[in-house]
Amino acid sequence: MDVFDIDAYSPAQMAARVEKAGITKGNLDPLSTLVLAMLAGAFIAFGAALYTFVLHDTTLTLGLSRLLGGLVFCLGLILVIVAGAELFTGNNLIVMAYVSRKVTGRQLLKNWAIVLIGNLLGALIIVLFIYLSNHLKTAGGALSLFALKIAVNKVNLTFMEALMRGILCNLLVCLAVWLCFSGRSVTDKILAILFPITAFVAMGFEHCVANMYFIPVGLVIANDNALLESAMKLATQPLATDSLTIGAFLWNNLVPVTLGNMIGGVFFVGAVYWFVYLRRSAAEPLRNIMTKGPPAVTPETPIAEAVRVMQAHNSSSVLVGKLGESLGIVGEADIVKKAVAQGMNPDTTPVSAIMSAPLISVDIRTTIYGVYRLLAERRIRHVVITEAGKQVGFISVKDLLRRPLI
Repeated sequence: MDVFDIDAYSPAQMAARVEKAGITKGNLDPLSTLVLAMLAGAFIAFGAALYTFVLHDTTLTLGLSRLLGGLVFCLGLILVIVAGAELFTGNNLIVMAYVSRKVTGRQLLKNWAIVLIGNLLGALIIVLFIYLSNHLKTAGGALSLFALKIAVNKVNLTFMEALMRGILCNLLVCLAVWLCFSGRSVTDKILAILFPITAFVAMGFEHCVANMYFIPVGLVIANDNALLESAMKLATQPLATDSLTIGAFLWNNLVPVTLGNMIGGVFFVGAVYWFVYLRRSAAEPLRNIMTKGPPAVTPETPIAEAVRVMQAHNSSSVLVGKLGESLGIVGEADIVKKAVAQGMNPDTTPVSAIMSAPLISVDIRTTIYGVYRLLAERRIRHVVITEAGKQVGFISVKDLLRRPLI
């Protein structure tokens, strides 16, 4: 049971919580991941649509306009965090669980691929709904003109500009997500989101999922003669709508911005905080938690005597044979499932009759989570630890329970 507390989680606790969330996300089934990713794409699109609407007729200075736009755009990440959804840029932090070897590279890449596709689908659905609702006809074409300007500006960035703006953007987005893990209430999380997200929007940085709304909505307007005509009537200077193509969307913006977002989130937030708070626990050797040396008994030892040895050493298992030359292992489950269930006489039945063999071993450099995985996959309760090919101890489920993984 968690201890009741109202203080924010410390950075070290936040790192453990992010890592745990990464494990959960990495093990989420593909269909659930896709649906939650579509929700996230829709949520960010709502924030982008609100940003476009609020600023399309603003008379404030550039700085104040962008500040206001950043505040309203926060709607998107607030919905993602509080309502629950899978956002590609935030999921870059799963790298913390990957570096700790608590999710595999395949799980990591699979999550990112599904989430990126889901985010795109969710954003495009909102683009379609916005178009069909005639929302883009607001203010006689002024809203469409502003949306066109945003889209045209984004597809005309150089590769380096888009890449660097993507890095800076997701550095702030992942910091916002990171800060949310310090909070214990919805209010805490909303306040944690406001300043980093407002900052990236106000400074004009590039978010790949937001651009999955901004640029497609511009494409829709550019390819609707009525909307384009009403928008261009209000334009005070030429607008290069010819540059607004699907190819430009993908290669001039989405690709470099996505790469930048990954660099910013993975290396400048996830990897940094992993190095500071999690690297020691990730590299912790098994020798600190394994049962060293005895208990061990000979194959002829009666079960009752083996139980007394286990009790004397406060161990849930006992090796059969000398350490380094063990033939098998006997655990509490073996005694219950084999000896007790079959009515064996514990005073006369040797442990060799119920021992688990052959032994399954792992190298002492294996991570704790690696042992946990092996136990789960093989459905066993103990493994022998080897160093330089020699047996040096063993680990049971009981040992792992004494040392929580996360």
